[in-house]
Amino acid sequence: MTESRIPGFYKLSVSERRKRAAELLGLSEAALSSVLDSGGLEVERADKTVENVIGTFSLPFCLGLNVCINGEDFLAPMTVEEPSVVAAVSNAAKMIRAGGGFCAQADPPHMIAQVELHDVDHSAQTIHAIEEAREALMVLGDKAVPGLVARGGGVVDLEVRDLGDGFVVVHFIVDCQDAMGANLVNTVAEAAAPIIQTIANNSGGGSVGLRILSNLADRRKVRVRARIPAISLGLGSFTGERVRDGIVLASRFAEKDPYRAATHNKGIMNGVDAVVIATGNDWRAVEAGAHAYAARNGSYSPLCTWSKDEDGNLVGDLELPLALGIVGGPTRVHEGVKLGLKMTGVESASALAMLVASVGMASNLAALRALASDGIQRGHMALHARSVAVAAGAGGNEVEKVAHRIHRLGDVTLQAAHAALAQLRDSMKQDPKLSPVSSHGFAQPAP
Repeated sequence: MTESRIPGFYKLSVSERRKRAAELLGLSEAALSSVLDSGGLEVERADKTVENVIGTFSLPFCLGLNVCINGEDFLAPMTVEEPSVVAAVSNAAKMIRAGGGFCAQADPPHMIAQVELHDVDHSAQTIHAIEEAREALMVLGDKAVPGLVARGGGVVDLEVRDLGDGFVVVHFIVDCQDAMGANLVNTVAEAAAPIIQTIANNSGGGSVGLRILSNLADRRKVRVRARIPAISLGLGSFTGERVRDGIVLASRFAEKDPYRAATHNKGIMNGVDAVVIATGNDWRAVEAGAHAYAARNGSYSPLCTWSKDEDGNLVGDLELPLALGIVGGPTRVHEGVKLGLKMTGVESASALAMLVASVGMASNLAALRALASDGIQRGHMALHARSVAVAAGAGGNEVEKVAHRIHRLGDVTLQAAHAALAQLRDSMKQDPKLSPVSSHGFAQPAP
């Protein structure tokens, strides 16, 4: 089993982190570096994957740590450009670990294929006729995806919905096994459409319109629960109980106000999207489904809520649809995706969904804990300062020193970083014996 608790991992150099990761994954450092140094995708292969390619675009590839789900440890590969997300997830997962870790469960990997009928004159007759042909239509759907059926998947149900105003839609519920399922369910919809058109012609009329999957994958939800002892939540001068109560109030705010709920859910998706991208899944589909699900009751609401139990623990509950795959798509061509999936150690799409949702909950907890104590900007700006230092031209060990300087001054701007970098370099020119490493200034005597 992979160990996700790696104290001091963030303090290691990149090469040292790679060495540790290679040991955990049973890979050679050379094999790991060959993928990570190239971004996992050569331009020539990218050109055969999508259109109009002129190059590739890299994002940081990171590891989220301390994740324990249903008693088992997982490493969380994360691809994200926003400072603080990975550190926040790892720290929050550590707190959740203190309360026993994440408890998660996932629905079967069922997706919806939609076949639309419009201009239906007699919807009741058409719906009755389609329902009468239910078994035959399901068999037809299975015949369109024989490979999926051979793997244990296929059409498991059929529903017909009257949308009013002459619109009727047929839903094929398809078990996609370990695939995300877009191409599979689209194939089912296309195969069934001519027969549905014939049924419509012989009953209440109407014409077949769209034939495509739904990204509101509400048959494929994940639920995660976590219980955190209040003592684990303390931060600086803020007691754990005070932080806990602040998180509960923030959760209630999101439940009452869609403007707050949107930002609350964005914090969840910071973690979700990072793992989805690192494992080669469709983050646009995941985002669309998550936000549609958040609005399913007519008002936009939080996907994760927080409360206090009778023992004073903070309790989080998250539920969202997650259509993910561990086969097909980029897993065939992108070496970085293959590595990301290997890092997770998951053996099914459902297990991946539980990991992704757990990381999303950790990201949400970290944001709310910051908001309930010192505020979100303090920690975020400390990490953002490094990006500003790099943008100002700092390199090597200059980066941390410039970042520390501008953050300590409370002026995390490019102008301040330029000035700090110039001061650092001037001090080195004046006395080469001085080291640019100091937690209080720019120079101290070299050891």
